[in-house]
Amino acid sequence: MNPIRVLSLLACLAVAAMASPTARMHDNTVNQALKPSQWLSVQELEAIPSVDELTLERLENMSLEKGAELLQQVYHLSQINHDVEPNFVPNNIQVYVPKPNGDKIVAPINEMIQRLKQKQNFGQDEVTIIVTGLPQTSETVKKATRKLVQAYMQRYNLQQQQQQAQKYNSESNEDNKRQRTSSEEDYSEQAKNANTNTGDIIVIDLGSTLTNYKRYAMLDIEKTGAKIGKWIVELTSQLQLPHETIHMIGQNVGAHVAGAAANEFTRLTGHKLRRVTGLDPSNIVAKNRNTLTGLARGDAEFVDAIHTSVYGMGTPIRSGDVDFYPNGLGAGVPGAENVVEAAMRATRYFAESVRPGNERSFPAVPANSLKQYKQNDGFGKRAYMGIDAAYDIEGDYILQVNPKSPFGRNAPAQKQNSYHGVHNAWESNKDF
Repeated sequence: MNPIRVLSLLACLAVAAMASPTARMHDNTVNQALKPSQWLSVQELEAIPSVDELTLERLENMSLEKGAELLQQVYHLSQINHDVEPNFVPNNIQVYVPKPNGDKIVAPINEMIQRLKQKQNFGQDEVTIIVTGLPQTSETVKKATRKLVQAYMQRYNLQQQQQQAQKYNSESNEDNKRQRTSSEEDYSEQAKNANTNTGDIIVIDLGSTLTNYKRYAMLDIEKTGAKIGKWIVELTSQLQLPHETIHMIGQNVGAHVAGAAANEFTRLTGHKLRRVTGLDPSNIVAKNRNTLTGLARGDAEFVDAIHTSVYGMGTPIRSGDVDFYPNGLGAGVPGAENVVEAAMRATRYFAESVRPGNERSFPAVPANSLKQYKQNDGFGKRAYMGIDAAYDIEGDYILQVNPKSPFGRNAPAQKQNSYHGVHNAWESNKDF
């Protein structure tokens, strides 16, 4: 039976079961609210679109609340009999490596290692591997991914940018005749205090293979992750990269794929990658019956997750050593107008923390709800969501965020804006 039609069949079975004599004989003391009829009527079941009709564009055109409600209905129906098993494994995913001048190296994943061998000094310091989880056809997704890549390019090339700025200033005839502006002083202070390394970025564009919700829902996370994990083994072996320098970042369903890839790397080498970060890990619709699937602590030496669409495209399930819930558990976060935007806010938050000088823009404290966070007035053992998360923290952390950039409540807007003003080729390169 085609697993794609299981959702519709399960819905019909659920309605039939509600009307059956056997169902009426169940203990009447059971809370009536637990009945499916209390949360989904026959008319509502009929109104739910098939996976072929559900698109990213459709979700972006729905309100946050309506989109979250629809996705929750689809998810819960898919889990009734656990019969929806994954069947999509993408072949030869496109990979790109951005360069400081705004260009990028692009190749299918099975050709990229040979291309990287020709790149001088690749992987001498840190290597960040980003696994996208939604297609770049959405401007919201594209912008968030671009912001993350830009942030890392700025971080890894800060020393070069400082040298260029100093050279420009020394060559300027007017430089000695004018006073330094406040924005220049802010940037210099920001750069001086930044805790950065040099490094390289690899973007595994899994999201662009998930061209519709059907592929997204039916993605075989374990098999896809295993293929990427094997590729990382080859990468570290052929380029002689130490595994301790690798940080994997996964967006949405890509977070689970990153976890599976890290697991496969450990299985094949006996070593764990340094860190895996999940940016709004998704609900998993299709699951193999006998396999535990999903990002989890233990996938790397340190696993952290940021949840921004818990009851939308994301999941409330703990996914790491530490889980951050900006503004608590909800369908979205302040300023997000739909579920796609809410899901990508995790990427925007992390990108903001990556920008030099903003590493501690998102202070958080342990709590199990926004209410508890507010009652405690934000007191407790402080941790920082984002690039500067300490590897020894554990548990659930709550924080509050701003509805627009700068999102972090510890991020001075003036410093953010002054840094954004620094010339960077990636700021003008929108095409990826």
